[in-house]
Amino acid sequence: MDKVNIVFGTVYGSAQFVAETLTDKIAQLDFNTQLFQPTELLGYVPAEDELLIIVTSTTGHGDLPEDIAPWFNELRSIAPYLPKLNYSVIALGDSSYETFCGGGKQFDELLTELGATSITPRLEIDACETMEPETEATQWITTWQTAVTQSQGS
Repeated sequence: MDKVNIVFGTVYGSAQFVAETLTDKIAQLDFNTQLFQPTELLGYVPAEDELLIIVTSTTGHGDLPEDIAPWFNELRSIAPYLPKLNYSVIALGDSSYETFCGGGKQFDELLTELGATSITPRLEIDACETMEPETEATQWITTWQTAVTQSQGS
């Protein structure tokens, strides 16, 4: 059974609700899931033999939410080499802004720089198009599960 670590950064709670929903749904697929609160992330380096899902909203001018920014900055600072880490990013944003899903894009870039592999294209959920981002994220689980299976076969 694979372990899936889910982390989130949120401003108004939407990313947290998406992360909580994903944790429950993925656990129903017989994965061992762990949801990290942003306050638990300092000092956390993702284990390369586990899967990582990052759910984050975007604030300001494409910035990360204040609750997850310290962990992002810590990872960037210590720069652990993570060539065996498989991850996915779910980015919440508002397409009426030029910096749409900037928080998720930053995490995607950082993890790529650290040598990790994104096993799915970044899921970008637009607040202008959906009032229930957890629904879109739940539908994405099928894509994610297929990617997990394929990454284990290679």
